[in-house]
Amino acid sequence: MNWSRTSLAAVWSLTAAIAVSGQAGDPGSLPRGTPESQGVPSAAILSFLEAADAMDTLNSFMLVRHGQVIAEGWWAPYDAFSPHELYSLSKSFTATAVGLAAAEGRLSVDDEVLKFFPEEAPENPGGTLKAMRIRDLLCMSTGHQDEPPTGPDRVSAKSFLQQPVPHKPGTHFKYNTAATFMQSAIVQKVTGETVLDYLRPRLLEPLGITGATWSTNFQGISLGGYGLKVRTEDIARFGQLYLQQGVWNGRPLVPAAWIAEASSKQTSNGSNPRSDWDQGYGYQFWRCRHGAYRGDGAFGQYCIVLPAQDAVVAITSGVKDMQAVMDLVWDRLLPAFHPEPLPPAPAVQRQLRETLAGLSVRTPEGDATSRLASEILGKSYAFPANDEKLESLRVEPASGSGGLVLVAQMDGVETRIPCGHRAWVRSRGPFGRGLMGAYRDEPLAASAAWTSEDTLVVKVCAYETPFYATHRLRFQGDQVTREFEINVGFGANRHPSLTGRRE
Repeated sequence: MNWSRTSLAAVWSLTAAIAVSGQAGDPGSLPRGTPESQGVPSAAILSFLEAADAMDTLNSFMLVRHGQVIAEGWWAPYDAFSPHELYSLSKSFTATAVGLAAAEGRLSVDDEVLKFFPEEAPENPGGTLKAMRIRDLLCMSTGHQDEPPTGPDRVSAKSFLQQPVPHKPGTHFKYNTAATFMQSAIVQKVTGETVLDYLRPRLLEPLGITGATWSTNFQGISLGGYGLKVRTEDIARFGQLYLQQGVWNGRPLVPAAWIAEASSKQTSNGSNPRSDWDQGYGYQFWRCRHGAYRGDGAFGQYCIVLPAQDAVVAITSGVKDMQAVMDLVWDRLLPAFHPEPLPPAPAVQRQLRETLAGLSVRTPEGDATSRLASEILGKSYAFPANDEKLESLRVEPASGSGGLVLVAQMDGVETRIPCGHRAWVRSRGPFGRGLMGAYRDEPLAASAAWTSEDTLVVKVCAYETPFYATHRLRFQGDQVTREFEINVGFGANRHPSLTGRRE
């Protein structure tokens, strides 16, 4: 279908006229039900959770069948109320904004990209750049060989349009986060609003999605390809909206024809039958095996829509192997969907509820104190100049709680991180490389344990992101050696050890 302004507006009007009822009740939450009532054995979900928990990488999980949440859980310190970084799952929301803008006649997917930014264009744009259309941005087929800059301090329409386009648009698949930024920039150009502000009354508020945030570039344009933060249930609602062909509580929010195109294979991207990254690409959605499709983001943020099973799976995580999580869904959950309700299973349902309520990211294994603790606690250790700008650290007892406080001085700023023992203690502070980095004031939770008489392990989780950092402090005489590792990342996870001396 050709999504011209007039044709899409006509489809949108028709969709509104023939809309069927979605779920009833409060738009702010999905209804709840038992697995068996929706044709899924609780034992199968338990099997999935057992395998997922062994990976120690999932942050949250929600399973929706026939429009009802039948299982939901968060690995502490993650919780139902905190938003989570979506990374490239943000792309699916951006594409939806493009679809809505097209439905309102503000743009067409056949519009040339250059027409929106004549002042940012190269002096002599080549024929391939002139030929690039919004459709090519949506399908990751812009013609680029190398991805344009994507960092918030560099990405812009100008940086995108300056990048060479060696291939004819529409003929070459190249995953391209900057192309999604351009969709965001175009929506902002034609509406006068950021993608986030544009989506609020049209999509987010009707779905009951509140408190969403979206990072912007240096020009105040929503990043589009990443940067959106919402809750786990918000991801599930978004997937359910797509499953319901754009209708929510009887109200059409997104044209069904747009959803059909967005979720269909628009671009071929591989041939491996065992890979969920080789099944084709739609409008900022990946096709999956088993007739499913998904939005996904780095380190395992998933919105998986299974039309044949009338189901949605929402997952947030911090994984290195994203295919492994997809395989778990196919191996443990997919065979469990039955067409009819199953007999009640109260004992297994109770076990499932207890398992879901008891999920937790692993805390460090070890003792609450050490024979050497009295010689170490309260003592400050100074470090020579280093790339992390770690100047000193010390470990203090936490008053009245039996836990510890890790105190670090970095680049002239003191950070205090309270830590539980076999429990998570929440605070706020910087998080990133070392104890300070990209996140300057992030919700944190920490836990610590002595793994031997001279070694303290501190785990710090930034629970609105996929990341946790592990600090291993080994005390020997008047020295401490600190080893530092992040569970996942775009660069090196393990960083050089640093040695400090007692002051």
